[in-house]
Parts: sequence; C-alpha cells; structure tokens
Amino acid sequence: MSSSTRSYPLITERNPKSPISEAYKILRTNIQFSNLDVDIQTIMVTSTAMGEGKSTTSANLAVTYAQAGRKVLIIDADLRKPTQHHILRVSNRVGLTSVLSHQCQLDAVLLDTTMDHLSIIPSGPIPPNPSEILASKRMNGLLEDLKSRFDIIIIDTPPVLAVTDAQIMAAQSDGVLMVVDSGKVKKDAALRAKASLDMVGAKLIGVVLNNISRSRSEGYYTYNYGSHK
Repeated sequence: MSSSTRSYPLITERNPKSPISEAYKILRTNIQFSNLDVDIQTIMVTSTAMGEGKSTTSANLAVTYAQAGRKVLIIDADLRKPTQHHILRVSNRVGLTSVLSHQCQLDAVLLDTTMDHLSIIPSGPIPPNPSEILASKRMNGLLEDLKSRFDIIIIDTPPVLAVTDAQIMAAQSDGVLMVVDSGKVKKDAALRAKASLDMVGAKLIGVVLNNISRSRSEGYYTYNYGSHK
C-alpha cells in the first residue's frame, strides 16, 4: 500500500476507483481464495510494531467487503491505543470493554457507520487488564454470537511483538493478516512476529507490505502468502 493512505485513512470510501482502493479489493479476493476448504469469517489484523498501518488496513478492508454487499463488522480489539472510532467517525464512550465487563448489552455497542453493510464495535474505555479481558470466556462467547449476525468480522489488534493481545485473538480467529512497513521493519522482527503467531496455532493467511513507493511497487501494493514461509 502507498504511504498516501495516511492522509486519507478511508481511501476506499473517498475514492473507490483509485489504484489503492483496487489494491484493497485484490486483498479481499486473495483472502477469499486463500483456503477454499475453510470459510474465513473472522480475520484478525496485526503488525510487528506501532505505526505500520494495521488499523488503516483493517478499516479499508472492511469497507471493501461492505461494498461487495457482505454484512461486515469491525471490532477494535486494540484496547491500549484504539483508533477505529476515529477512522470510522463514531463514539467510543462505550464499546467492547463495556460488554465484556457487563456494563452494556451487545446491541448498545453495535454501531452503524456511514457506509451500508458496515458496523463497528469500538474498543470502549481502556481497561487496566486488556490481555485478561480478551482471553476471557465472555470474549469467546461474544465472537460466537457475532458470527451468527455478520458475514465477515475484522478484528484490529495491537502489534504482535508489543503485547500478548494479538496472540490471544489470533487463536480465536479463522485467519490472520500481518501488516509490515516495507521501509521500517527488519526481516528478523517480521520473522519473530510470525513465530509468535505460530506458537498459538494462528493461521497466517497473508502479509501486507505497506508504504511501498510507486516506483518500487508498480501499483502501490504487494501481497504475500505467509503461512509456509
């Protein structure tokens, strides 16, 4: 993906026919065909470190699924530095943590967005124990409930090398996308991130190389299968 996506986080909504938007559509298609034997319904998106574009990728991928007529939910499971409520322009007064701590019912935190077919559960108030909340039986039960309501669920998590949250959610997801900043992240860091996901049996369905210059990418975008490399 191009670095220009930072200026317009929801490029797929603002300019759906742009080359960058087309790249997200290609990503959507590649995910659909990444494993024909398994229905990939819950997709977790993470990165190796902060600032690599995982949240932007999560939101734009969600938009492309919604534009295809799928009923889509994006969950902001980054309970440390949430950003999806900013990107999708919704309130973060209540959210995922509110449901998991029994302060709200699910329907109170399922918010509509400005786009058809796309809903969001924002993070809600930042808790003192994010990892424990995500590892709870209530979180697992919540995901099962949401699977019956939505076609696609995209889960935005913290960077995998920073905290254990991403590993916890990876074990509960059908597939994992790892976003890597092509000009920032060194190979050994990316390999350590993959090893951390492998430890919990995560299915790494792809790696998105972000911030690639046009001259290098010839179209803004690179997608690599990562489960066997």
